[in-house]
Amino acid sequence: MNDRDQVAQSNRKLWEQEVEKGCGYTIPWLDVDIATLHHYVQGKLEFLPEPLTCMYPADIFANVSGKDVICLASGGGQQSVVFGLLGASVTVVDFCDGQLAGDRQAAEHYGYPVSTIQADMRDLSMLAEKSFDIVYQANSVAYVPSIRDLYSEVKRIIKPGGLYRVCINQPSVQFVDWDGEKYFISKEYKETTDYRKSGVGVEFRHYMDDIFNGLLESGFTIKSVHESPFIHLACYTDAPPGTWNHQRSFVAGEFVIIAEDI
Repeated sequence: MNDRDQVAQSNRKLWEQEVEKGCGYTIPWLDVDIATLHHYVQGKLEFLPEPLTCMYPADIFANVSGKDVICLASGGGQQSVVFGLLGASVTVVDFCDGQLAGDRQAAEHYGYPVSTIQADMRDLSMLAEKSFDIVYQANSVAYVPSIRDLYSEVKRIIKPGGLYRVCINQPSVQFVDWDGEKYFISKEYKETTDYRKSGVGVEFRHYMDDIFNGLLESGFTIKSVHESPFIHLACYTDAPPGTWNHQRSFVAGEFVIIAEDI
């Protein structure tokens, strides 16, 4: 993989470090209950149990057997597991090889095939045009400075009528910190860039006009928008103050858009 710029280099280093530390987003899901998964897809469950709660909405997983699905910038052996167990043909693109190793581990564990590609989500030139029925993206768009550039890449690889599921931080509450006693907004809304104190990793705030108008101008139609389910779950409310899970119960932080290629 050729790094596009310092942003990619810094964030790839960040996620390789997260793999080494065993961050929860880097640990493959190796004990998924397939019956529970099918109940969720069939509408018999409102939410999946932790750690699968982030897999929403349920209808994006309906009838995916045999479909070509790409988990974009979503390595770690997590999202790909759900699609693999439901019978989809799964490709994972991530710029962190340690994350992709998790997808390969999970596929071997369950016995389904997976294709893994180490690449920057902003450059998908190695993929053929109109290749995927579903582009599924976890909360990773904060790691690119231009969401519109990302949309252009997705538009090129998605099949006509295909679905793009993208999870995005709510821009007004993206840069929230904890001072030991309370949460506070650490940056003015006009500020779009947040460098980590460690010096490794950088995130970007995307404004609503770019988020929604960018999709429309790229040739997508917006089918639905979904708030995250985290605020409804007791396991988040009861989490220790200052933790990521506790923060989610006060500041949901993300939402999902389902867009269709037209």
